[in-house]
Amino acid sequence: MKDSIELDALDWRLLDLLQADASLTNQALAEAAHVSPATALRRTKRLRESGVIERVTALLTPAFAGRGLTALCEVTLDRQGAEHLAAFEARAVAEPRVQQCWRVSPGPDFLLVVWAADMPGYLALTQRLFTQDANVRNVKAFFATRRAKFAPTVPAP
Repeated sequence: MKDSIELDALDWRLLDLLQADASLTNQALAEAAHVSPATALRRTKRLRESGVIERVTALLTPAFAGRGLTALCEVTLDRQGAEHLAAFEARAVAEPRVQQCWRVSPGPDFLLVVWAADMPGYLALTQRLFTQDANVRNVKAFFATRRAKFAPTVPAP
């Protein structure tokens, strides 16, 4: 975030509404938050400019692209120097099939959430991302059988 910003109850109400449906018009947002349209516009602009709102995006239903495979992959590297961690992270982040990349501790070095259309697609991804990297020591993959919850929201305090 650009600056440290204090959030009040109205900011959190606006953020909750936008996290639930970012396609709300300013008028609808203002009505739902019980404020004037000018206030809603001014507040959301401040939240965007300060970096509290990182970006606005559309979430697609996974079944829309074919059922596909979602895998959670624990990745352990041989060498954990800062440059080695940064190099693997950069490669993982650049891969479109990697939906999330987390550097974790203790245990493995990274936890990745990856999506592939099918098992051959997953195998191609593993070749690009893991097998061709001599610093990848171990990969343990868990395949999702059902998504019970997916909520990319930050709850209000």
